[in-house]
Amino acid sequence: MEEGDAPRWMDMPSIAESQPEPIVPAQQYHDLGDLYPDAPVPMMRGEAIIHRAVLHDSSGIEKLFDWVAEGDVAIVELKRLIHREIEFANCIARLQELIEGDLGGSLVQVGEDRLVLLPAGLAAVKGVENEIFAPDA
Repeated sequence: MEEGDAPRWMDMPSIAESQPEPIVPAQQYHDLGDLYPDAPVPMMRGEAIIHRAVLHDSSGIEKLFDWVAEGDVAIVELKRLIHREIEFANCIARLQELIEGDLGGSLVQVGEDRLVLLPAGLAAVKGVENEIFAPDA
């Protein structure tokens, strides 16, 4: 559909008999890409979305697992949970079991209070921050 083109409207004889005036669409077409340019959806097939999350307690693990199962990456802050040692240890054990064991993904510790949860097929590379990349010519 070209820009400025309205959706096609089909007149039906049965509608014309019951309604003397034609029906006009209530609103114009909106391009959701323009309205939400940074929506959390992949731009093309095979791309991963990177979610940011704060894990307050073990109830958030299911959402993290869902994201990784869909092939997305999650960066999780554990600052609020890290001082509750037993709950923290249980959460990490469950994440390892679900993501590493069931999905074949991985957990990567970033700093003292963050984890990056990676789905199968994505891997972390240690030491990349020290590499120099040549700009594309």
